[in-house]
Amino acid sequence: MLDSYLIVSKEVLPEVILKVIEVKKIMEAKEDAQVSDVTREVGISRSAFYKYKDHVFEPNNTNILERKALIAFTLSDEKGILSEALLTFSAFGCNILTINQNIPIARRANVVTSIDVKDMKGDIQELINRLQDIKGLSKVRLLSIE
Repeated sequence: MLDSYLIVSKEVLPEVILKVIEVKKIMEAKEDAQVSDVTREVGISRSAFYKYKDHVFEPNNTNILERKALIAFTLSDEKGILSEALLTFSAFGCNILTINQNIPIARRANVVTSIDVKDMKGDIQELINRLQDIKGLSKVRLLSIE
């Protein structure tokens, strides 16, 4: 699982990567934080933050036996699309923990799912690729994994 990810010592990472993690921590801790303010405070550009934010994650060591991921996507307001996405999660052996779907605007709805991937068959990139293949589903991305 997670063939496209590496575990790398912070000591060898470029400073910008460490600052992206710092920005993410501050944004998580401060409810009213603005990206432009926090990136300026930390000393990186907003474009650098946006370039790396979806690709850099800090591991959570609270329970090594638990594996959770947040996956976001946009779906067309058509019958059966969310159901097909949920069947895809099930086919990969994922346990759905939460689903947060916004009301459709302009016939598109944003969805964020939290899933338990501890017993997942295959890897997370395969799952994302399969979700991207679903007609009516777009902008599939991994937000976080622990």
